Amino acid sequence: MSNIYTVSDLTKYIKNLLDRDTRLMSVFIKGELSNFKAHYSGHCYFTLKDAGSQIKGVMFKSRAQFLKFEPRDGLKVVAYGQVTVFERDGQYQLYADQLIPDGVGELSLAFNQLKEKLAAEGLFDESRKQQLPLIPQAIGVITSPTGAALRDIITVAKRRHPGIPLILYPVQVQGLEAPGQIVEAIRAFNRLQNVEVIIAGRGGGSIEELWAFNDEQVVRAIAASSIPIVSAVGHQTDYTLADFAADSRAATPSQAAEMVVPDVYELKRYIQTLQTMLENTMRTYIKQRRQAVCQLRDNRVFTQPEKLLAEHRQLVDSYVERLEQAARNSILTKQQQLKLHAEKLAVLNPLAVLARGFSLTRTPAGQVISAANQVKPGQQLEIILNHGRLEVEVACVRESKNGY
Repeated sequence: MSNIYTVSDLTKYIKNLLDRDTRLMSVFIKGELSNFKAHYSGHCYFTLKDAGSQIKGVMFKSRAQFLKFEPRDGLKVVAYGQVTVFERDGQYQLYADQLIPDGVGELSLAFNQLKEKLAAEGLFDESRKQQLPLIPQAIGVITSPTGAALRDIITVAKRRHPGIPLILYPVQVQGLEAPGQIVEAIRAFNRLQNVEVIIAGRGGGSIEELWAFNDEQVVRAIAASSIPIVSAVGHQTDYTLADFAADSRAATPSQAAEMVVPDVYELKRYIQTLQTMLENTMRTYIKQRRQAVCQLRDNRVFTQPEKLLAEHRQLVDSYVERLEQAARNSILTKQQQLKLHAEKLAVLNPLAVLARGFSLTRTPAGQVISAANQVKPGQQLEIILNHGRLEVEVACVRESKNGY
């Protein structure tokens, strides 16, 4: 009973055994990630497993911050670190210093993961691309002040159009400080608005040396720029994420300068061509206008105006005769109608009846007397004759039948 241990003592004893094992101090373990969790503290917790077993692992912030890819469940990796015991839980686990994707390079995996993420956000859409200015007033250059890229850009720019100024914003193009400096350069040009287009790039190199142009913040700054940006990272076949986000991509800094800086001699030839086209167009237009004027001048309106007037005068005379004839016919018709109506009125005129010996009897009030029973003896009446009127007094009234 003398070898009785507490749980803590036994755990420490096992831990010491593992810690003294040189093979477990520095070990590579291949497996599949599961239950991966990035804690808010910056530490990463995961399980590494295969078909037969599993081991828990942890990568502290001091190491995790240098991961270039995003660990995900199901990803096959090779983990490097030390195997020891976590005393509180009494479990052995891996304290990882590195996680390396199995079968694919770490940078390649990080590149593809970030490309997929940013493409899903629409940062690489062609609809977001801006056109480069035809003749920029000034060109911004973001690159190393001592690199060959700057010398190439200056050489090409002076050859093509020495009158366009280049404004350099010097930055580191590789290393830990490079991404932040490139981002600040892009934002500075956008704040100042002192250039119309920006060339951002460097000479060629390995994927590690070019990695600053795959940095997420750099890519987002390029996509957010209101000034068109040409990505000019010196590599012919491979692409950086900056190439996808930029408004245009050049394979080399020299090519970028040729894209951005117009050839002054080509511009002169273009202007001369436009001038020739304008002159030819003006000559053709003037010739056409001259022909039109000549046609108008030769028109008989100007050459023989009297004939045109004679024709119109003859037409006027014809119209006058037709108008006079129509007026005469209208008057004759109206006269005939008037005569006919006058005859009808004459027949209906009561005065015409009086002319035949009849008379009209009525009261002083104007009431016409048509029967004897309408008057009384002694009543005053007025008799209207064809010529004159009689005022009479009724002496007697005698009614008769059948008008007698």
